[in-house]
Amino acid sequence: MSTDRLPPSLPSFPAARPRRLRRADWTRRLVAENRLSIDDLIWPLFVHEGPGNAPIPSMPGVERLTVAAAAAAAREAEALGIPCIALFPATDPGLKTEDGREATNPDNLICQTVRAIKAATTNLGVLCDVALDPYTSHGHDGLIVDDEIVNDATLDVLVQQALVQARAGCDIIAPSDMMDGRVAAIRAALDAEGFQRVQIMAYAAKYASAFYGPFRDAVGSAANLGRGDKRTYQMNPGNGDEALREVALDIAEGADMVMVKPGMPYLDICWRVKQSFGLPTFAYQVSGEYAMLAGAAERGWLDRARVASESLLSFKRAGCDGVLTYFARDVARALKEG
Repeated sequence: MSTDRLPPSLPSFPAARPRRLRRADWTRRLVAENRLSIDDLIWPLFVHEGPGNAPIPSMPGVERLTVAAAAAAAREAEALGIPCIALFPATDPGLKTEDGREATNPDNLICQTVRAIKAATTNLGVLCDVALDPYTSHGHDGLIVDDEIVNDATLDVLVQQALVQARAGCDIIAPSDMMDGRVAAIRAALDAEGFQRVQIMAYAAKYASAFYGPFRDAVGSAANLGRGDKRTYQMNPGNGDEALREVALDIAEGADMVMVKPGMPYLDICWRVKQSFGLPTFAYQVSGEYAMLAGAAERGWLDRARVASESLLSFKRAGCDGVLTYFARDVARALKEG
């Protein structure tokens, strides 16, 4: 006799059958606890000065885009319903200096791209990263004095970088440098120049992670950084309580949203941040996470579409309001098609 049809009088008969709610598609949808939507996506784009788009070997399917191509990608993002894109520059090596002064050039690559995207779209947010590593000859996020990454002098440059981005039309300033006090300094400067509506998404809990390698290839900072590391300003991967302190400080300094970076290895941090503060919380599914999944899919070991969606759903389950992900366009297309 099938155990599915055992009479309820038998001791072995289970009264609770969770599978009842999984038998049909309609009931699975009815009781789903978390859902992924296009509204959860921020699409990071890399831009460069090249005559055409350039593939990034360590990130299958991702390219460095020209300014015109980035504007076209922004139009596609808007058509798909993606709320926001994030911009990162692959700066010409000839423009990189010890002090990263190109970051404050009002006509630098990022500012040109912001203006082009704003001219090409009407309802798309633009997020700009604030840090010096794409612009420095040493590959660090701050200024170096006597072999030390100096904090307060770096803030002055970061403030100017944020201001040129805001003047170009950026909607969200995202400080990723992990210098102490940078959110307060940037917020004060934005407000003083009349940019009260420009939002700040702080990279509040950014870890000194080994998952950033392909990103550094993409922006061209890997060679500059060499064998150096960023452990004097990015967080120790073993620390969780420290992340809550960092987030609390950034909120007190005026952050509108906070971010945890990397993503999947730090889902516990995402959960703790959301539960502790209730502020809009984001995660960055960083280049190394993307490369692992996309590379395995390229070899036929994983189903790219399914692992992309499943990995992003894990961020929602961990309490995130949205995710920066290189899968954004693919996932948005799939969701739009139903």
